[in-house]
Amino acid sequence: MAYAIIRSGNKQYRVSEGETLAIDKLAGEAGEKVTFDQVVLHCDGDKIITGAPLIDGAKVSGEVVEQFKDKKVIAFKYRRRKGYHRTVGHRRQLTRVKIASIDL
Repeated sequence: MAYAIIRSGNKQYRVSEGETLAIDKLAGEAGEKVTFDQVVLHCDGDKIITGAPLIDGAKVSGEVVEQFKDKKVIAFKYRRRKGYHRTVGHRRQLTRVKIASIDL
C-alpha cells in the first residue's frame, strides 16, 4: 500500500489514496480540488523516497468534502480557597479532505 507524508498548517499527516482525513481549516468549499505540494516522504512497498526537506515535483491532490468544527475543548482554571475559577473553551475549525492521488 502506497502512502505519503505531507505538510499542511505546520503539521504532518500520513495519507494514502482514497483516505479521508480532517486537517486544519483550508480555504475552499465542498467539492473543490486541493493540492498539497509539500511532500516529505513517499513509500510504495519497499521503495522509500525521502525529501531533504521536501520531494521535488511531488504532489498530493484531493477534494474538500466538508468544513466543520471539532468537538468542544474546555479548559477549567481553579485556585483553591481563593474564590478563583475560570472556564475557557474553544472549537477548532477543520476541513475534511478525501485524497484522490499521490503523484511523484
